[in-house]
Amino acid sequence: MTLLPRFTGVVAFSLFAAFSSLHAEEVSVKQGDIELRGELTLADGKTAKDGVILMQHGTLAHNKMEIMQTLSELLKEKGYNTLNVNLSYAIDKRPSEMLDCSIEHKHKHEDAVAELDTWMNWLKEQGASKVVLLGHSRGGNQVSWAASEKDSDLLEKVVAVAPATWDAADSAKEYEERYKKPLADLMTEATKLAGEGKGAEIMTLPGFVYCENAKAAADSVVSYYKDDERKNTPSLLPKIKKPMLIVMGSADEVVADLPAKLEGIKQDNLTVETVDGADHFFMDLYADEVADKVAEFVDWK
Repeated sequence: MTLLPRFTGVVAFSLFAAFSSLHAEEVSVKQGDIELRGELTLADGKTAKDGVILMQHGTLAHNKMEIMQTLSELLKEKGYNTLNVNLSYAIDKRPSEMLDCSIEHKHKHEDAVAELDTWMNWLKEQGASKVVLLGHSRGGNQVSWAASEKDSDLLEKVVAVAPATWDAADSAKEYEERYKKPLADLMTEATKLAGEGKGAEIMTLPGFVYCENAKAAADSVVSYYKDDERKNTPSLLPKIKKPMLIVMGSADEVVADLPAKLEGIKQDNLTVETVDGADHFFMDLYADEVADKVAEFVDWK
């Protein structure tokens, strides 16, 4: 269950006043026993009332990885506020660094959807008048998932940059090629444990997501590897009612199947743009082009 931020009354007003005078600020909000972290960056002369672009990073990454920081800085220069959030991965006050593969993984893919909802509520408490959800890679899928299931008057638009695709058969094939063990065997065990109410039990695995020789809860294994079409961003598009922008890189080998999966989708609220020559991370000048496309799409000026 998503909990509302623990900021009310005078506290919320004081925070809003502080944000009005700062360009960037480390912020946090409670969700159950976990404290979520983020960085709020305000453009010159702007406050949260002018709207905020809520940004979600990709797989096992963090809010200060290059693409997220660069986009935040470029959007600030264009007059847009951003809240660059750091997914917790079930860790209290998780630092802004790549997730340590040696931990016991107790997080789920869909945790991000609940955390984005918590941040949306937090922004509402701060007086934000409108919010755009923006996500990169797996984060692009997660903001799309959130928009498809947790739409609100506060949410105005959605931006997915190189959003994740999903195919269960391909995932199983890639897992066996990489980790030399059939995924089906592990999923059978994990699903059995979860069905018996033992989803928190830690399994020893040859690999989990990008981590070799990993330890992960059965519920986590089921979440990341079960056949769920919601992990395939194109499958979510018919359920998203707000204007949406998808930005792809023509040289992206991570979600190479994205263009083909988008070919048959025609929606009046969907815009698809391609950055010629860019790979999955839109380095250097490619990031400028992404920021230009986002600013033009958001169009808050």
